[in-house]
Amino acid sequence: MRLTKILPSSPYTRIDTMLFPSGYFVRSTRENVLLGLGGNVGDVVRVFEKLIWTLKRSSFIQVVATSAILKNPPFGYLEQPFFYNAVVVIQTSLSPKRLLSYLQKLEKRFGRKRLFPNAPRTLDIDIIRYGTRKIETPFLTLPHPHALRRPSVTIPISWIKGV
Repeated sequence: MRLTKILPSSPYTRIDTMLFPSGYFVRSTRENVLLGLGGNVGDVVRVFEKLIWTLKRSSFIQVVATSAILKNPPFGYLEQPFFYNAVVVIQTSLSPKRLLSYLQKLEKRFGRKRLFPNAPRTLDIDIIRYGTRKIETPFLTLPHPHALRRPSVTIPISWIKGV
């Protein structure tokens, strides 16, 4: 694992591991789906790596690329540890609704508890973008309405070419 301060006076740190960042050759006509990962409880880097191995073993998801991991201060509820964030590009045969359900099951499997908004968590997986689709339901809005205003998403996106 390699840690790099983004700027000397910055609260942001880039973390490179064996699986973050990575890129894979995928030949497909499916749309790219951009996922945002976050967490600040436990060994989050290890959780992210286990998640990537889980996604790679899935028969309905192909991992296309991962960003490096960003360590950054919390927002919203500030009385908690720094977060680790990354983005992952996947391709899937699942519909956006089914993908959301699958990702929520993975969050729970990795110990996620939803105590209150912006609470500390072991793993948070957001669907940032699903190709060019626009969806607005009570459970899912695509593209994600706030993600592209957050450094915890925009910085890792900037580390992946072609996103």
